[in-house]
Amino acid sequence: MKIVTSLSFQGQCREAFEFYAEVLGGRITAAMPYGDAPPDMPVDREKYKDWLMHCWLEVGDQALMGADMDVGWAPNVDKPKNGFDVTLHTGDQAEAQRWFDRLAEGGKVAMPFGETFWSPGFGALVDRFGVPWMINVIPSPDWKPAAG
Repeated sequence: MKIVTSLSFQGQCREAFEFYAEVLGGRITAAMPYGDAPPDMPVDREKYKDWLMHCWLEVGDQALMGADMDVGWAPNVDKPKNGFDVTLHTGDQAEAQRWFDRLAEGGKVAMPFGETFWSPGFGALVDRFGVPWMINVIPSPDWKPAAG
Protein backbone atom coordinates (compact mmCIF):
# COMPACT_ATOMS: atom_id res chain seq x y z
CA MET A 1 0.00 0.00 0.00
CA LYS A 2 1.04 3.57 -0.61
CA ILE A 3 -0.63 6.58 1.02
CA VAL A 4 -0.38 9.62 -1.23
CA THR A 5 -1.20 13.21 -0.33
CA SER A 6 -3.27 15.03 -2.95
CA LEU A 7 -2.91 18.81 -3.04
CA SER A 8 -5.46 21.22 -4.50
CA PHE A 9 -4.63 24.54 -6.15
CA GLN A 10 -6.44 27.22 -8.11
CA GLY A 11 -4.45 27.42 -11.33
CA GLN A 12 -0.97 26.98 -9.80
CA CYS A 13 -0.71 23.16 -9.76
CA ARG A 14 1.73 22.94 -12.69
CA GLU A 15 3.98 25.70 -11.28
CA ALA A 16 3.90 24.19 -7.79
CA PHE A 17 4.68 20.66 -8.96
CA GLU A 18 7.51 21.82 -11.22
CA PHE A 19 8.95 23.63 -8.18
CA TYR A 20 8.51 20.57 -5.93
CA ALA A 21 10.14 18.34 -8.58
CA GLU A 22 13.15 20.67 -8.70
CA VAL A 23 13.46 21.01 -4.91
CA LEU A 24 12.95 17.33 -4.10
CA GLY A 25 14.69 15.82 -7.11
CA GLY A 26 11.56 14.13 -8.43
CA ARG A 27 9.86 13.91 -11.77
CA ILE A 28 6.36 14.66 -12.96
CA THR A 29 4.96 11.58 -14.67
CA ALA A 30 1.46 12.93 -15.40
CA ALA A 31 0.13 16.45 -15.98
CA MET A 32 -3.33 16.34 -17.60
CA PRO A 33 -5.01 19.69 -18.30
CA TYR A 34 -8.77 20.13 -18.31
CA GLY A 35 -8.43 21.16 -21.96
CA ASP A 36 -7.67 17.50 -22.77
CA ALA A 37 -10.76 16.21 -20.95
CA PRO A 38 -13.48 14.36 -22.87
CA PRO A 39 -15.95 16.77 -24.52
CA ASP A 40 -18.85 15.64 -22.31
CA MET A 41 -17.08 16.71 -19.09
CA PRO A 42 -18.96 19.67 -17.57
CA VAL A 43 -15.99 22.04 -17.49
CA ASP A 44 -15.79 25.53 -18.96
CA ARG A 45 -12.95 24.69 -21.31
CA GLU A 46 -11.82 28.24 -21.97
CA LYS A 47 -11.44 29.33 -18.36
CA TYR A 48 -9.86 26.07 -17.14
CA LYS A 49 -8.18 24.66 -20.26
CA ASP A 50 -4.64 25.08 -18.86
CA TRP A 51 -5.52 24.09 -15.29
CA LEU A 52 -4.47 20.55 -14.35
CA MET A 53 -7.14 18.00 -13.52
CA HIS A 54 -4.45 15.51 -12.52
CA CYS A 55 -0.75 15.80 -11.72
CA TRP A 56 1.57 13.11 -10.35
CA LEU A 57 5.04 13.71 -8.95
CA GLU A 58 7.31 10.78 -8.15
CA VAL A 59 10.19 11.24 -5.71
CA GLY A 60 11.99 7.94 -5.13
CA ASP A 61 9.31 5.48 -4.02
CA GLN A 62 7.04 8.30 -2.78
CA ALA A 63 4.56 10.50 -4.63
CA LEU A 64 2.44 13.62 -4.45
CA MET A 65 -0.75 14.06 -6.43
CA GLY A 66 -2.35 17.37 -7.30
CA ALA A 67 -5.05 19.16 -9.24
CA ASP A 68 -6.43 22.60 -9.86
CA MET A 69 -9.90 23.04 -8.38
CA ASP A 70 -12.37 25.89 -8.30
CA VAL A 71 -14.62 26.72 -5.33
CA GLY A 72 -17.64 25.22 -7.10
CA TRP A 73 -15.93 21.82 -7.19
CA ALA A 74 -13.98 21.98 -3.94
CA PRO A 75 -15.48 24.29 -1.32
CA ASN A 76 -12.83 26.08 0.75
CA VAL A 77 -10.06 25.49 -1.81
CA ASP A 78 -9.60 29.26 -1.71
CA LYS A 79 -9.14 29.24 2.09
CA PRO A 80 -5.82 28.70 3.90
CA LYS A 81 -4.98 25.00 4.12
CA ASN A 82 -4.94 23.63 7.65
CA GLY A 83 -5.17 20.39 9.55
CA PHE A 84 -2.36 18.68 7.63
CA ASP A 85 1.27 19.11 6.60
CA VAL A 86 3.30 17.45 3.89
CA THR A 87 6.15 16.07 5.99
CA LEU A 88 9.62 15.18 4.73
CA HIS A 89 11.97 12.99 6.76
CA THR A 90 15.65 12.43 6.05
CA GLY A 91 18.77 11.40 7.92
CA ASP A 92 20.77 14.08 6.11
CA GLN A 93 20.74 17.42 7.92
CA ALA A 94 22.15 19.37 4.95
CA GLU A 95 19.46 17.94 2.67
CA ALA A 96 16.74 18.86 5.18
CA GLN A 97 18.09 22.40 5.51
CA ARG A 98 18.16 22.75 1.70
CA TRP A 99 14.56 21.51 1.39
CA PHE A 100 13.44 23.88 4.13
CA ASP A 101 15.21 26.91 2.66
CA ARG A 102 13.90 26.31 -0.87
CA LEU A 103 10.32 25.55 0.16
CA ALA A 104 10.29 28.65 2.39
CA GLU A 105 11.18 30.95 -0.55
CA GLY A 106 8.23 33.32 -0.93
CA GLY A 107 6.33 31.51 1.81
CA LYS A 108 5.98 31.91 5.56
CA VAL A 109 8.10 30.17 8.18
CA ALA A 110 6.02 28.87 11.09
CA MET A 111 8.97 27.37 13.00
CA PRO A 112 12.53 28.14 11.91
CA PHE A 113 14.69 25.14 11.04
CA GLY A 114 16.84 24.09 13.98
CA GLU A 115 17.52 21.54 16.66
CA THR A 116 14.66 20.33 18.87
CA PHE A 117 14.52 17.87 21.74
CA TRP A 118 13.56 15.10 19.25
CA SER A 119 15.65 15.98 16.22
CA PRO A 120 18.91 17.60 15.15
CA GLY A 121 16.87 19.57 12.62
CA PHE A 122 13.19 20.40 12.30
CA GLY A 123 11.21 23.26 10.79
CA ALA A 124 7.70 24.12 9.64
CA LEU A 125 6.53 26.48 6.93
CA VAL A 126 3.77 27.33 4.49
CA ASP A 127 5.13 27.59 0.95
CA ARG A 128 4.27 30.30 -1.58
CA PHE A 129 1.43 28.11 -2.89
CA GLY A 130 -0.21 27.87 0.55
CA VAL A 131 0.88 24.28 1.24
CA PRO A 132 2.05 23.55 4.82
CA TRP A 133 5.27 21.53 5.20
CA MET A 134 7.27 20.05 8.06
CA ILE A 135 10.90 19.06 7.49
CA ASN A 136 12.43 16.63 9.99
CA VAL A 137 15.89 15.13 10.37
CA ILE A 138 15.78 11.55 11.65
CA PRO A 139 18.32 11.42 14.48
CA SER A 140 21.10 8.84 14.44
CA PRO A 141 20.92 6.28 17.28
CA ASP A 142 23.69 8.05 19.19
CA TRP A 143 22.30 11.61 18.76
CA LYS A 144 21.61 13.61 21.91
CA PRO A 145 20.12 17.12 22.00
CA ALA A 146 22.46 19.92 22.96
CA ALA A 147 22.24 20.74 26.63
CA GLY A 148 20.23 23.89 27.06
